[in-house]
Amino acid sequence: MRTSDLFEYSRKLQTEKEQPLAARMRPRTLEEFVGQEHIVGPGTLLRRAIEADRVSSMILWGPPGSGKTTLAVIMANYTNSHFESISAVMAGVNDIRQLVQEAKNRRGMYGQRTIVLVDEIHRFNKAQQDALLPYVEDGTIILIGATTENPYFEVISALVSRLRIFQLKPLTDEEIKVILHRALSDKERGLGRIPVQIDDDALMHLVHVAGGDARNALNALELAVTTTPADREGHVHVNLTVAQESIQRRALLYDKDGDAHYDTISAFIKSLRGGDPDAALYWMARMIYSGEDPRFIVRRMIILASEDIGLADPQALVVATAAAQALEWVGLPEAQYALAEAAIYLATAPKSNSCGAYFRALKEVEQEGITQVPNHLKDSSRDAGPLGHGEGYKYPHEFPGHWVSQQYLPDSVQGKHWYEPGELGYERTIKERLAKWRKAQQEEGHEPL
Repeated sequence: MRTSDLFEYSRKLQTEKEQPLAARMRPRTLEEFVGQEHIVGPGTLLRRAIEADRVSSMILWGPPGSGKTTLAVIMANYTNSHFESISAVMAGVNDIRQLVQEAKNRRGMYGQRTIVLVDEIHRFNKAQQDALLPYVEDGTIILIGATTENPYFEVISALVSRLRIFQLKPLTDEEIKVILHRALSDKERGLGRIPVQIDDDALMHLVHVAGGDARNALNALELAVTTTPADREGHVHVNLTVAQESIQRRALLYDKDGDAHYDTISAFIKSLRGGDPDAALYWMARMIYSGEDPRFIVRRMIILASEDIGLADPQALVVATAAAQALEWVGLPEAQYALAEAAIYLATAPKSNSCGAYFRALKEVEQEGITQVPNHLKDSSRDAGPLGHGEGYKYPHEFPGHWVSQQYLPDSVQGKHWYEPGELGYERTIKERLAKWRKAQQEEGHEPL
């Protein structure tokens, strides 16, 4: 072996030794891979493709720490393909062109295919994604895109149509537990050379707080073990206190511009609409915990107060806007009380979507076009004399009950109703009152029978 090769090999060994535990414990075979049985379990399509060396271009879509990059590396090892990895954050179009040229040369000289892992492929702009398209299509490269975001929204449709989409799930607590036990016992790549005693409650804390992210769990375990002094016998004891210090906050997948953002606010709104205050509080707590802008949450509550509650409980809009004002005046964390109060009120209020009548009226305006305002409804302050505007108007306050039958719509839409009151809450009272008024309008001839 040449001296330069020897130094290179030595540097490689040193680099591997200094890698974080999560990198050292990265599975190398499908047998070592933990989780995702629905896509790589025995007999599954992807498993058969890997074992038969028939891997095609794909996107691996899933949360952090679920095994996307690991699975891509395993595929390259199984298929005897050359493996290249680039980050969409760092790479540009020129990098893609150079990589493609090397892949062409490799295929022409050695007949070897090239698998290209593009990490965070959703961060490639349209031009960068377009640059990949022809080489994916003609098979120059086998593209494996890894992303935490929904590829149907974040990747151009032309590229998506040429790729298989495999969705990975967060690892279960049991799967995380298997990974941690493996790291504790592995003497070559893990912590097996260190006599570690970890309490059950400490281990389960690391497992649970990791939130399905194997990398997060392994990083926490490594921190707990390597920062805890050994006792006189050389044993490292990791108790619950040490575990809590090593991973203090559960990591929740939440991108304010991604799926988690829209899915969580959707769950919150649907819980409010469906009358489940416990679920509403849970989803709101999850958003605030994850760093969501509380003003976004309260804006959605204000919308719901009119859209889904409306006149069934007019106080709902008052409560929601008061919560918004309290948020501006008080701020977090204290304003969480006001937000919680509003969420509970909205969830438990009677529901009505009758305010959607406005949009039915708007559709009528779009279809009907410009209509004439009835003469008696026109402004009488300017043209009452010469044009007779306002002539014949009946002032309701001069009549019993402060109401009088008269025409209020243009002739072309007279008698049409867009608002239909609901049966719940205060709106039942409105429905009874409105029914009397509409009947009187018909009897007076201001509405067709």
